[in-house]
Amino acid sequence: MKSSFLVRLAGLVGVLTLAWVAYTQAPPTPPPFVLHKVADDLFVIDGGGAGNVAVYVTGEGVILVDDKFDRNFAEIMANIKKVTDQPVKYVINTHYHADHSGGNTNFAPAGAQIISTTLARQHILNKIQPGAPANMVPASITFDNQMSVFLGGKEVRAMHLGRGHTGTDALVYFPARRVLHSGDLVTGGTPLIDYAAGGSIVEWTKTLDKAMSVVEWDTLIPGHGPVSPKTMMVTYRNNAETLRNRVQAEVRAGKSEAELAAFMLAEYKWAPNSLNITMSLKGMMAELK
Repeated sequence: MKSSFLVRLAGLVGVLTLAWVAYTQAPPTPPPFVLHKVADDLFVIDGGGAGNVAVYVTGEGVILVDDKFDRNFAEIMANIKKVTDQPVKYVINTHYHADHSGGNTNFAPAGAQIISTTLARQHILNKIQPGAPANMVPASITFDNQMSVFLGGKEVRAMHLGRGHTGTDALVYFPARRVLHSGDLVTGGTPLIDYAAGGSIVEWTKTLDKAMSVVEWDTLIPGHGPVSPKTMMVTYRNNAETLRNRVQAEVRAGKSEAELAAFMLAEYKWAPNSLNITMSLKGMMAELK
């Protein structure tokens, strides 16, 4: 029985390795940038294989939420120019990952004030994210729980409500538009838990519960994926809870790391050597034991 299992496992590893080699040799082309209108003064830039950028236009300047990779600066600015000639005055980072805050490298020298949670700043300074650009620029203004930016008579409120994707997650609220930018607390895929940065699959759903009750809002800008109604967060929260319960059952049944990885690949379509496998798997096993 044991030798049969080892043969099957070896075969699975071989198949996954070949799939990964094929993927890395022909990586998918990042989708092009698209500018979406949410309201007369609020837009979203998606595409480029990086996080959604919210663009809030005021009479005194622009407030951005997230700024993608540093290489995306020119394309972000080209899309902003489609709706306003006002300069970017503030950039609020939802968390420290380079696909959401890498653009700080260019926006800070251009005159924008960068805002994030205190811990997100520390993680950039301490280079917590593997493979992050060496020249990443941390926030110059930080907060721990909540802060508001007022510009041109408009408010944008950043809130840290708890852990989830990382320990640095900020949700950003546009009160006048009843819109919430969730960062990667809600995305188009299954939860990616960055345990090295304080993420938690147990705390994730609690944080989303707070996000749905602490302020009044109707429209969601996720970290990745299309602008959606509030029900998207409800669905994502419930799916995360189901995933957590299923993984916990596997862990408490004594499954090995290799067996749990095979389960996640089969049931949740995690890719071999993906960030989910490298960043989340061991942490989930420890948290859910």
